[in-house]
Amino acid sequence: MHYQSPRQLQAVILDWAGTVVDFGSFAPTQIFVEAFAEFGVEVSLAEARGPMGMGKWDHIRTLCDQPAIAERFVRALGKRPSDDDVTAIYDRFMPLQIEKIALHSALIPGALDSIGTLREQGLKIGSCSGYPAVVMEKVVALAKQNGFVADHVVATDEVPNGRPYPAQSLANVIALGINDVAACVKVDDTWPGILEGRSAGMWTVALTCSGNALGLTYAQYQALTPEQLTAERQRIGQQFAPSRPHYLIDTIAELPGVVADINRRLAAGEVPQGS
Repeated sequence: MHYQSPRQLQAVILDWAGTVVDFGSFAPTQIFVEAFAEFGVEVSLAEARGPMGMGKWDHIRTLCDQPAIAERFVRALGKRPSDDDVTAIYDRFMPLQIEKIALHSALIPGALDSIGTLREQGLKIGSCSGYPAVVMEKVVALAKQNGFVADHVVATDEVPNGRPYPAQSLANVIALGINDVAACVKVDDTWPGILEGRSAGMWTVALTCSGNALGLTYAQYQALTPEQLTAERQRIGQQFAPSRPHYLIDTIAELPGVVADINRRLAAGEVPQGS
């Protein structure tokens, strides 16, 4: 029996913050700043955004490994941050995140329409996040109130390894009954999320303006001049380049057009691993 590559997409696997909800991805980043501050360590919003997309413990560990932040930690606490210190910050981060997640739970403009269009085409809607399950439970409930329910959700602590490993995307493939990873597209606003999709053998779509990379509210995004928007797209495109996304678009509102193009390429015999 010969292998036959898929001829059309079967599933879209969506990230959450910065992709479907929370334009600008403010919920996690601001809480990192507050959690570190409770230990007397200053972390800027820009620094907090750097490792976005990873599981939250790994995110904190990565921040603590940055020389400038490690030096501030030494000045504040007299030692370099250990794994126990990372866990202590994480343990403070979690209740803050749960407490304040509702402040940034609005759906991204165009998300419902785009997802509805894809469902009408027969695609299943999987999802995954850098949030742990206890946070995702609240995120999912808030999204349901706003009209969005994914077919499957995988939190970062429900797999052995979070992003950039492929485990969360592959868990969606299994749960949704997809017969080929090449029939899936992973959509994310962070480079670890794009690497996750790439490592899983999927098509990948990077969102340049709705998430962590731009880091603006929807109103601020809309207020950018054409020249400013072009410059930001170029800057963010360079950030994403090493992770090799197949497509870059501003927001999920443009996703149906990308899906149509991927279906065209699949019908022509292309697969994501070949590009």
